[in-house]
Amino acid sequence: MQTECIERTFVFQPLDRRDVVGKFDGGTITSDAGALLLREVDRGTSIIQKFAACFTDFRNPDLIEHELTGLIAQRVYGLALGYEDLNDHDELRKDPLLATLAGKADPTGQNREQKRDRGKPLAGKSTLNRLELTPEGANRKSRYKKIVIRPEAVDDFLVDVFIAAHREPPKPLILDFDATDDPLHVEQEDRFFHGYYREYCYLPLYAFCEGFPLCAKLRPSNIDASKGTVEELKRIVPRLREAWPEVEIIVRGDSGFCREEIMAWCEENKVEYVFGIAKNKRLKDEIAEELEDAKKQYEQTGKASRVYKDFRYRTRKTWTRERRVVGKAEHLSKGENPRFVITSLPCEEIAASELYEKLYCARGDMENRIKEQQLDLFADRTSTTEFRGNQVRLYFSTVAYVLLHILRRVGLQGTDLEKAQCGTIRLKLLKIGAQVRVTFRKVWISMATGYPYIDLFAEVYRKLRALTPLPAS
Repeated sequence: MQTECIERTFVFQPLDRRDVVGKFDGGTITSDAGALLLREVDRGTSIIQKFAACFTDFRNPDLIEHELTGLIAQRVYGLALGYEDLNDHDELRKDPLLATLAGKADPTGQNREQKRDRGKPLAGKSTLNRLELTPEGANRKSRYKKIVIRPEAVDDFLVDVFIAAHREPPKPLILDFDATDDPLHVEQEDRFFHGYYREYCYLPLYAFCEGFPLCAKLRPSNIDASKGTVEELKRIVPRLREAWPEVEIIVRGDSGFCREEIMAWCEENKVEYVFGIAKNKRLKDEIAEELEDAKKQYEQTGKASRVYKDFRYRTRKTWTRERRVVGKAEHLSKGENPRFVITSLPCEEIAASELYEKLYCARGDMENRIKEQQLDLFADRTSTTEFRGNQVRLYFSTVAYVLLHILRRVGLQGTDLEKAQCGTIRLKLLKIGAQVRVTFRKVWISMATGYPYIDLFAEVYRKLRALTPLPAS
């Protein structure tokens, strides 16, 4: 066979008088030893177990080796560690460290029933894909795919995690809504071309609060960016008020969410809002004097200048009432740059400049959270043929993000990495080389002596060990 001819000893360029020789004989080595910290996060939150409860497993328990929670843990930890494809798991299934994370009592796989499976404690891609590809109507009589996700349960689970993570409610609760493009490259279900993004894509809807995702809904792109926002508010807001009856809730979004339906719902349900509003001639005429003042200030100082104006405004056809609008008359080196926001917050509560600069502009952090999930947790890896399967992939990415966010929020608080992105956390804290040895009583993880962040690791470990299990909401 060809594999028998592959050279197992590699002679590299010498070092002075020493030969440099490489061999694949180091034993069981992992590059992911720091993921044990994520296991501590799950110990204190039971996130994976709660997520697994959102699935219904119709498989015969007498005929399976990989239980549902273990399959889900394997997939979530894999994404958190940077393994975006199911194909990766055909090799990862041999990894005793990942098997330990997934809760396998036999992390070496030596006790597997089938001889061909021995040494492979985890599931391969053919088993894992049942989590994503099981149709909605599957049941015990289905032939192969029998693990059915309940999307409405996952949606509630995300809110549960947020509530359970806060002993006291944030004041106020700011719900950031945004949509983004998820590029497609094959003939997938509900595939449409989007004129703004100039590509075939999905248009997922996200909602974040305090860095926690409360909504991650995949949608086709032939819709308005705000579609489904009211339905999500109807689901999320009552849950938050049930936990914290007196909490103030503010909904925030860009001009794509400045819609009569959304604003009217907020007003009827005592939810405040701050949205961008697309500029037009009438709005620009409202701040014409302020734009002229800003231009004069710029000519005098040579520096960017801003002048704000508070006024009432109503569209001619689409709005049912007059509302407060704040106009920013800004002049830059390239010329005037007018911007507008609309809000239900009274001017007595928050001044125009503070509303725009401190409240509205802070929504930019939400865009960073989406970018993290797409780039670092592979939320855009929606490459299955069926739309439903791609939604499941988005859910798995979201849960992996939650684990890393809690690691950052609890373990890295007060450190240099407390605001680090997930990719940086993975690189510096999770990707640690180690030798894995499994004995009758212990799993020994011998981490690299030269790891440069040992003190940080020890501090994070201490904080996570003190993380007591959060109460169920």
